[in-house]
Amino acid sequence: MNASQFVVRKTAVLGAGVMGAQIAAHLVNADMPVVLFELAAKEGDPNANVLKAIDNLRKLEPSPLSVRAKADAIEAANYDQHLDLLKECDLVIEAISERMDWKRDLYAKVAPHIGANALVASNTSGLSIEHLSQALPEPLRTRFCGVHFFNPPRYMHLVELIPAAATDPAHLDAIEGFLVTTLGKGVIRAKDTPNFIANRIGVFSMLATLYHAEGLGLGFDVVDDLTGTRLGRPRSATLRTADVVGLDTFAHVVGTMAQSLPDDPWRRYYALPQWLQDLIAAGALGQKTRRGVYQKQGDEIRVLDPGTKAYRPAGGKADDAVAEILKLDDPARKLEQLRASSHPQAQFVWSILRDTFHYCAVHLEAIARNARDVDLAIRWGFGWDRGPFEIWQSAGWQQVATWIGDDIAQGRTMANVPLPAWVCEPGRTGVHDPQGSYSPVERANVPRPSLRVYRRQPFPDLLLGEPRRYGETVFENSGVRLWHSGDDAAVVSFKSRMHAIGEDVLDGVLQSIEIAERDFAGLIIWQTEPPFSIGANLKKDAAGQRRSEPSSVGRFIRKLRREAESLALKAARQMGVADQLMAGRLAEVEKIVQKFQATTQALRYCAIPTIAAADGLALGGGCEVIMHCDRAVATLETYMGLVEAGVGLLPAGGGCKEAALRAAQEARGSDLFPFVRRYFELIAKAEVARSGEHAKALGYLRGADTIVMNRFELLTVAKAQLRALADSGYRPPLKPRNIPVAGRSAIATFQAFMVNMLEGGFISEHDYLIGTKVAVVICGGEVEAGSLVDEDWLLDLERTHFMALIATEKTQARIDHMLKTGKPLRN
Repeated sequence: MNASQFVVRKTAVLGAGVMGAQIAAHLVNADMPVVLFELAAKEGDPNANVLKAIDNLRKLEPSPLSVRAKADAIEAANYDQHLDLLKECDLVIEAISERMDWKRDLYAKVAPHIGANALVASNTSGLSIEHLSQALPEPLRTRFCGVHFFNPPRYMHLVELIPAAATDPAHLDAIEGFLVTTLGKGVIRAKDTPNFIANRIGVFSMLATLYHAEGLGLGFDVVDDLTGTRLGRPRSATLRTADVVGLDTFAHVVGTMAQSLPDDPWRRYYALPQWLQDLIAAGALGQKTRRGVYQKQGDEIRVLDPGTKAYRPAGGKADDAVAEILKLDDPARKLEQLRASSHPQAQFVWSILRDTFHYCAVHLEAIARNARDVDLAIRWGFGWDRGPFEIWQSAGWQQVATWIGDDIAQGRTMANVPLPAWVCEPGRTGVHDPQGSYSPVERANVPRPSLRVYRRQPFPDLLLGEPRRYGETVFENSGVRLWHSGDDAAVVSFKSRMHAIGEDVLDGVLQSIEIAERDFAGLIIWQTEPPFSIGANLKKDAAGQRRSEPSSVGRFIRKLRREAESLALKAARQMGVADQLMAGRLAEVEKIVQKFQATTQALRYCAIPTIAAADGLALGGGCEVIMHCDRAVATLETYMGLVEAGVGLLPAGGGCKEAALRAAQEARGSDLFPFVRRYFELIAKAEVARSGEHAKALGYLRGADTIVMNRFELLTVAKAQLRALADSGYRPPLKPRNIPVAGRSAIATFQAFMVNMLEGGFISEHDYLIGTKVAVVICGGEVEAGSLVDEDWLLDLERTHFMALIATEKTQARIDHMLKTGKPLRN
């Protein structure tokens, strides 16, 4: 079978536990029909167990579903009644508990019912794929492999693909293509070794962290402060990550390593410290039991003291001197100073890095095809900004190798095995370069995979040492770069921090449109990395902006609205609004708003097709830009919203106008109010879509807009959309001149609703004012219901009421408070 001929029309997932149910959820996120199997219930409805698991998907946060209604598309089944359904499935994914005997028993049961051409995969985190394959009939073994999703499957990019000895390479290529494009994953092919690549390296790094923390007497909160964002890792760092994953799950992975790697030089460290064993024995398993290494009591976060075995207030931080070292931009100086420092915290950080480098170098040949697979597995599976080999290479390969060798000789390392000979080869400067990444088996740097699916990724997730070339520059200013890749699609990318939209960006987009109209078939707005845009930039100097996307997926989703409000405000500040507002130059503010409106209108009505290719946050003005392009191509993990109301403003880059226009188009002559109400609530509540699909449901995206599962394919799909529009003889839409509006009666209805909210204490008087301004704009002003207006009328209303709000003391107080604290003010 050729990989390009493999078509998955229907899938089955065996096992409706935590992973199985969420894998099924992600399959339906990709509009893939799926049957979810579970044991039959002993009483009542035989499908009760699986139906409970499906219902639970609707309640989980962060949601495994792009929209909760997707759960209805999962077909429920049990092993007693429905095994015949397997014949309809092209791909069967087993995802039951990590017990070799249970998995093998299940294989024997389902094998007779699997279709003659179906592929079968086990979602195991570390069991031997070869041993599992032996439980299958011989004809099925060529179609069997391991496919290890990381938890949560919707959000974690990494999937490890592991062949058994008999796996047909063509089948492996086929399933890789499916995982990459249909499910949007980053696939790493791992060797069939215990815990594969990511868990093997990542869990060892955590064990090394625990070992050195205990030896140096560091508190767990200090450990997490040192091993989180200061090291380019997730905010959950080490111990919080263990709590999120589950201490019992962590223990299982460690146990697999202990049992399966008897000859490993680090084997004696594959064990849990006593305090961790005690927590597990007491049922304190982390986040799922609300107690683990950390415990929340009221509003206070407490952390375990392993000495007293009691919880104390958390909050320990890195010493100032060590924190300053970790801030250094030069990796070589950073590692040199950490190693030279006598401070226990500095020694701790150097030790965990050194031992991880040592471990990766020794085990590279056994667990992975090349160094690229190790680094991408850790980046995608554990959320590090850079993989271990990248960190080593960036700090000076030979110097770090010398330091590791010296520490081995002096007995400072966790194991005394020498570095492999290839590490110290004369002239070696690292493991990644433009030709590829080092493979110990081939003793050379090998290029990236050449599968057809990767032709869809013109700019993949690059590693240190790989060239970063984004086409040929056509035009550039301080805000944007316009470029192309040798075709007739012009691409404009923002250069501002978090791709905030300041005056220079607006000027750049306007000039890019002019150039593209003259020389190209169309214009794509695409950022070289997420987010798409945090919106209008409220401050000209954005150097102090904080990171917008928390590394913890759960925290990101739960706090998305508050984060959105903060970023919207920072956005308006970078646009120059706040600086000029505080200086009393409201006229200058209005000119900027006019320019923003002119830019979005130019995107809508220019002579060429415009495509917004969006990934990540698209807030405020960023959302307005997308809404005015002819088409949007968005990833599943695009979070859109008109969030200005959260900081006392309203959307003024055409967002309110667009809401009124879309409501009229959707009503199609019927009662307009329900459609206007939906958009009023979106804007007044600053609602942010939780996915690209959710953005469609809310109305930020249109039915014709496209959702892409893999963000590295975004530009390819955007170009295809542009080409389709251009080849069909594109003409810009005619400007609507007769837009029906809901008028003063609808405004009064919204006000009556808000009066009840105000009297009930749910909103403040200023919230009431903001809501009224939003209602006036999207209802078309104080006119009779059904009056016909044009876009200019709505844009003027939008701008007028934006200016009225920004001139109030309370909006200014909200702006000032958010800029100073990063938190919303409800005045």
